[in-house]
Amino acid sequence: MQLDQRFTQAWATQSAWLNFLRPLSSLYGLAISCRRYLYEQKILKSYRAPVPVMVIGNITVGGSGKTPLIIELVNFLHYFGLNVAVISRGYGGQGPFPRIVEDDDTPDIVGDEPVLIVQQTDVMMAVGPNRQQAIELILQHTIPDLILSDDGLQHLALQRDLEWIVLDVDRGLGNQQLLPAGFLREPASRLQTATVIEHGKAAQTDLTMQLESCALLPLIATTKAGTAKTGLNPRPQAGARVHAVAGIGVPQRFFNSLKELGFELIEHAFPDHHDYQPSDLDFDEHLPIITTSKDAVKIQRFAHLLPEKDIWILPVQAQLSKACYELLLQQLKDLNIGIPNLDKA
Repeated sequence: MQLDQRFTQAWATQSAWLNFLRPLSSLYGLAISCRRYLYEQKILKSYRAPVPVMVIGNITVGGSGKTPLIIELVNFLHYFGLNVAVISRGYGGQGPFPRIVEDDDTPDIVGDEPVLIVQQTDVMMAVGPNRQQAIELILQHTIPDLILSDDGLQHLALQRDLEWIVLDVDRGLGNQQLLPAGFLREPASRLQTATVIEHGKAAQTDLTMQLESCALLPLIATTKAGTAKTGLNPRPQAGARVHAVAGIGVPQRFFNSLKELGFELIEHAFPDHHDYQPSDLDFDEHLPIITTSKDAVKIQRFAHLLPEKDIWILPVQAQLSKACYELLLQQLKDLNIGIPNLDKA
């Protein structure tokens, strides 16, 4: 078991040995406070973009549903006629950075989440660790009404006009300890300074998000010669025994979705942003394989080498409460962002 998986398991079970790490968490918290103070006092410089910036992030380690939310927000804003762009660190990509994500870019170049976001929205997106450079690259191509930052909540070098924090309420805040004794990147009090979107069945506010499973799709294998479907057998149905493959922040959420759809699972959990290889899908039992959209963008590059595999994708779509959409439109109006097709609301 890798170190990150050991910590994830320990946080989930709140293992007693985490208490020995609390002094490190205190030092981490002190560093966070000092860093924020230096930015607030303008001792450390931050960048103000010439267009409004909205950060979508979380205060926990692990997935919270941030990427499906960004996809939904981009499509929603496009519907109202807004010119939207997205920036991301491009985690897992090798660059060179900064870089505009192109249709034929692969996860090893720009990261898995940027590939997925562009595939599902056709948005202009720039990636790179330096978010100022990413924004400036976008501005060379277009002047957007709004830039969405995929993560970057803790990236104080970038000033922002709006912050939405996605909170996985089913997972909660654990022991409410900062890293490494807990899985908080920032103190729980940080939730009081931003718009909080509660994701999960235990949501208690009006600002909520659920992930709705869509129909299974066959994975498309991409080759130099073209594309080919791998899922040529009939679509797996409820009751079928399948291999469930997930390399996301919280694989159990994906497994639970499949169980709710009636599948019997053989679970294969990989680290978040896992760099898949053909051997990862070399299972003894020849059963259908179901994976996530995020994992599929990495598996499809070698799926043509596995013609005997029956690989399917379970897409999910973020479903926001009406209050989320209403708040977003109001926040944009407060920023003097004109909404061309507001009559569609």
